[in-house]
Amino acid sequence: MSENKTRINWYPGHMAKTRRVMQADLKNIDMICELIDARIPRSSRNPDLDRLCAGKRRMLVLNRADQADPAATAKWAEYYRGQGLAVMEANSQKGGFLNQFRACAEKTCADLLARNEEKGQSGRTVRIMIMGIPNVGKSSFINRLLGKKAAVAADKPGVTRGKQWFSLPGGFDFMDTPGMLWPKIESDEMGYLLAFTGTIRDEILDLEDLACHLIKQLEISSPGAIVKRYGITDINMDQPYETLTELAKKRGFLAGRGEYDTLRMARVLLDEFRSGKLGRITLELPPED
Repeated sequence: MSENKTRINWYPGHMAKTRRVMQADLKNIDMICELIDARIPRSSRNPDLDRLCAGKRRMLVLNRADQADPAATAKWAEYYRGQGLAVMEANSQKGGFLNQFRACAEKTCADLLARNEEKGQSGRTVRIMIMGIPNVGKSSFINRLLGKKAAVAADKPGVTRGKQWFSLPGGFDFMDTPGMLWPKIESDEMGYLLAFTGTIRDEILDLEDLACHLIKQLEISSPGAIVKRYGITDINMDQPYETLTELAKKRGFLAGRGEYDTLRMARVLLDEFRSGKLGRITLELPPED
């Protein structure tokens, strides 16, 4: 495992282009629908969107709510509603939230719909831009809304590279946009949270280092989750690499010459956290005040 601590960052060149294209398209948009990851509701919000979308109607979707702690998700929903945002929860793998989405969008655009009604334009389409960071599940969310596979989706960041328009019965058109990070991740803590959930490409990361930080984070956020899943005795918070080695030993991951394959174990741990096999876990909570 690398002993050097490297600041996590990822801002590929295509994201700068994405930002310019979004900014140009916003003048024709009635409402912004921002998807965030319910497991990291603060860190998965792009701070650039507040500047880009100033003055626009906004709604927030706590996506992957099925993988997050439900009590924590309820607190985050209350927190963001307190900031004046319309909020809904979603499970993009299962779907079943079309009516909830329509109700939330209609509430967010109530003033626009009333104005259109007064002008005799009640059938005018509301145009919505779907935004979010990479790998937050925008395309899967859209496919569940439409009830068919229309948007390109994959469980890795950077798949959607161009805007795509779709129509939803009930008078809504919406645009799927590529995932966009901001140019600089301000803290290592936020960088690790984004990496845990797959926003930052695994190929540029030290996966053993990432897994060690995840072990420590999980023991804080969901004590006992790792012990229960893998059947080890306890977690070494001071030496998480020893815990990672113990997990590799428990799974029988051998690297030869009596060594255990901690890199393979790191991949398994990350995959099983991301797929929800360790339980419904939220890694950050809203401010108490």
